[in-house]
Amino acid sequence: MTQSTLDAIFVEPSNTATSCVIWLHGLGDSGAGFAPVVPVLGLPAGHAIRFIFPHAPEQPVTINGGYIMRSWYDIKSMDLHDRADIEGVLISELQIKQLIEQQIAAGIPANKIILAGFSQGGVMSLFTGLRFEQSLAGIMALSCYLPGGEHLPEQLSTANKQTPILQNHGEQDEVVPLFAGKMAFDALNNAGYNTRWKTYPMAHSVLPNQLSEIGQWINNLLN
Repeated sequence: MTQSTLDAIFVEPSNTATSCVIWLHGLGDSGAGFAPVVPVLGLPAGHAIRFIFPHAPEQPVTINGGYIMRSWYDIKSMDLHDRADIEGVLISELQIKQLIEQQIAAGIPANKIILAGFSQGGVMSLFTGLRFEQSLAGIMALSCYLPGGEHLPEQLSTANKQTPILQNHGEQDEVVPLFAGKMAFDALNNAGYNTRWKTYPMAHSVLPNQLSEIGQWINNLLN
């Protein structure tokens, strides 16, 4: 098995881990940005869920004047249909898949792994999860979109056609417009995916009550 080249923050449970959440951060952030959410999720004491918060590689981002920052892929323009550099998406997908396979090799089955992400990380969790060849426990996509706008990725895997997908979005999101998230939901819903959509009165962020509900969703799937 090829080891993932991604550095990551690991938050281990008090018990031996039997399941895992891989949570991908947004543009310009790092794994440290979401690692503090674990206690806020309200998971039961004694849970056996390992949380992994990978760091995206550093690379130039076109819409930010070529400034080098942590990014899962280059963002070429604000046009939703040409926003994600698909070559970069595919490179990050491979690295994320390696991270999943690393957990499987360590004894955690795919159906006990949730792939989660916020913003750019949510784009990657959707893209990677929909194409992954083994059934995952769940896919979480927060404040994000599909790389193809209203089009699902190519080479979809049937393994995750029934996998629970959670999509959340802020009603005042000024970075990824609400309609972009809704477009992704409609594409998934119309294709028969098991997806759930909920909006919150927030900008491009997460809220404590939202994190509490996410914690319930995670706990239901992994315990």
